[in-house]
Amino acid sequence: MRSTLPLMPQANLPDALDELMEVAGDAVFRIDAGGRIVHASQRAQRLFGSSRPLNGLALPTLTIDGDQQALEDAISAAVDAPDQVIVCVHLQAEGATPCHELRLQRLAGGAGQALPLLLVVGRDISAQQATEAHLRHMATHDTLTDLPNRLLLSDRIRMVISHARRAGQDFSVATIGLDAFKKINDGLGLPAGDAVLRMAAERLRKTLRDSDTLARVGGDEFVAVLPGTHTEAQIKLVTGRLLATLQAPFEIDHHTVYIGASIGVAIYPQHAEDEVRLVALADAAMSHAKETGKSRCVVYSERQAGPPLHDISLEAAMFRAVREGEFQLYYQPIVDTVSRQIQGFETLMRWKHPTLGMVPPARFIPIAETNGLINLLGAWALKAACVQLKQFEQVARRALYISVNISPRQFRNDKFLAVLDDALAFSGLRGEQLVLEITEGTLMIDPAHAETILTRMAERHARIAIDDFGTGYSSLAYLKRFPISVLKIDRAFVKDLPASTKDAAICNAVLDLAKHLQLSVVAEGVETEEQLAFLEERGCQYIQGYLTGKPMTAAVAMAALKEDMYAAFLPQTSAAAAASASIDANDAHKEAP
Repeated sequence: MRSTLPLMPQANLPDALDELMEVAGDAVFRIDAGGRIVHASQRAQRLFGSSRPLNGLALPTLTIDGDQQALEDAISAAVDAPDQVIVCVHLQAEGATPCHELRLQRLAGGAGQALPLLLVVGRDISAQQATEAHLRHMATHDTLTDLPNRLLLSDRIRMVISHARRAGQDFSVATIGLDAFKKINDGLGLPAGDAVLRMAAERLRKTLRDSDTLARVGGDEFVAVLPGTHTEAQIKLVTGRLLATLQAPFEIDHHTVYIGASIGVAIYPQHAEDEVRLVALADAAMSHAKETGKSRCVVYSERQAGPPLHDISLEAAMFRAVREGEFQLYYQPIVDTVSRQIQGFETLMRWKHPTLGMVPPARFIPIAETNGLINLLGAWALKAACVQLKQFEQVARRALYISVNISPRQFRNDKFLAVLDDALAFSGLRGEQLVLEITEGTLMIDPAHAETILTRMAERHARIAIDDFGTGYSSLAYLKRFPISVLKIDRAFVKDLPASTKDAAICNAVLDLAKHLQLSVVAEGVETEEQLAFLEERGCQYIQGYLTGKPMTAAVAMAALKEDMYAAFLPQTSAAAAASASIDANDAHKEAP
């Protein structure tokens, strides 16, 4: 490394230069072309000890063995170079080996000077290097446990993958999640939780081999990279030790706490061949371990994978779809069981993608629920459905009602009631003409909040329906507590009627319960005349399903209402209904909003 400085004349050099050397740097030397010290500054002398004369010594001998050659090369280069030469070396100072940056500059030769002299200005950069090393460590390590963080973990896994490819040796990645860790933070406070994390990290580190990597990647989650561990027996042995070390009690501030852990394992290359996917699959396996009992190890398998991973590209397309107006509303008739006259419609959302075609709601609704887009879509669907009902009534020339699904995230949104008010005001719809469908699970997330919101919805005269009744928490207490108006019997209890005695018993119980509580009942998924006859005989007021109409566009629904041609949607035989139902299994399933 070189920089340009003017050559220094050697006239009157000894006195003036010696004075300059005392203030020029931490250690300053004047050396000959062979590297021997001609003069050393007082600060340099103190650095090496006052009892150790420096004049006449070769400067490279004052550095550690590993740096001597580098300094010799720098001296040789500086002799002939017009520019400054820079080299970093560790000096063998008294009691230490501080790192110095040495700048070597050739001095102009004076009269009678056979060999040129070099000026060496040294600056102690030990503190700077220590600070840089500390910052690098902080960037790659967890501050609480001093374990590698996610950044360093990824680098380590890539290194192990590279070695595995060369050596043909498989390995595994294990994600370790502490069980019931939240109870420590909640019960004993965050400092106690931090202490448990530090102790858990130390236990795990001692359990693993030196060749293994242990990292902390989240609040109570660790990841272990296990080179050479890939067989069932090996994984069982290692994870058994990890589970055992965390099952032992933790002593925190005179408290004894027990937590345990759940472990998920992914194997290279059997399950994945890149670090991101390996960690993701191990994490999925750990989640499955927690869901199926905790304090156990689960090796990833596709059978346990559940739904596909979050589709990033589909999510991006959803936001574009909102801008481009690709989402549509379909309407499925809700029919009077006796007269078979359409009494209302359930609003169902569809997405017509320009290249993928109709995207199943089961794919896009969970993503919208996760990223919050469901609030925007739900508000649009509610307002549009209310407006559409007014058009339906103009065509039918009689009162109808519209049913709209409310997702869990919508229901918990602080602005939901304002959205409801806006939809009713904008459309001019009466509250009693609007049915809001909510699942049991949504209500039971926070019953106190649910009661407040449902009461305010009832004050607006909107009716509340329990969607998929009997498939969620199935707690009858909320039927008394909440202002419920409608029960919707899930298709799971209808599809095998009337042959299934168990389904028949469940439907009879729901209908009898609703009768005594003065609730309306809608049976979903009705596809055959036999199912309709069974429900009609037992007093079910309304039905919904392929027998009386598939989900349809607003134009088709208005055509049916205009001619009162509900029979046009009735198949000629039960077999035809079944065939129609098989065309689109997704349409036969309920979705929100």
